[in-house]
Amino acid sequence: MPVEAVRGDITRLQVDSIVNAANASLLGGGGVDGAIHRAAGPELVAECRMLNGCEPGRAKATQGYRLPARHVIHTVGPVWTGGGKGEAETLASCYRESLRIAEALGARTIAFPAISTGIYGYPRDQAATIAVRETMAAAERFDHILLVAFDEETFELYRDGLGE
Repeated sequence: MPVEAVRGDITRLQVDSIVNAANASLLGGGGVDGAIHRAAGPELVAECRMLNGCEPGRAKATQGYRLPARHVIHTVGPVWTGGGKGEAETLASCYRESLRIAEALGARTIAFPAISTGIYGYPRDQAATIAVRETMAAAERFDHILLVAFDEETFELYRDGLGE
């Protein structure tokens, strides 16, 4: 299956591109963002400084540096405020923009974390539904798309959404 749920550490995956659930500064933070920055090394933050941040729902690419992935696609998800401020469309845009950039970079394999479900508070079930829908819509353009869960709950939500 071109879209697959996996449980593990996105920084260790052998894929063309990984997606970073970044903050608007792109200069690192907590959760998956901090883990990616630590694993990639100081060159990543140096390149990110030149990108002048990123708006929610958009994405920007950098090299992967010390990561197994050739590229990191940084996307800024929405902060959950109850769902009435366009959060679902912003989150869907994160996936679409990241996939568009990956394709432009020539990536055939890409891995996504659970965007916005950490400190940004997006409900995991709703976020998983959007992740599955948007990646499945692009599946024919890639050899493999991984939805990477750090925890069992998110992993099961992805598996259920994919019918696994």
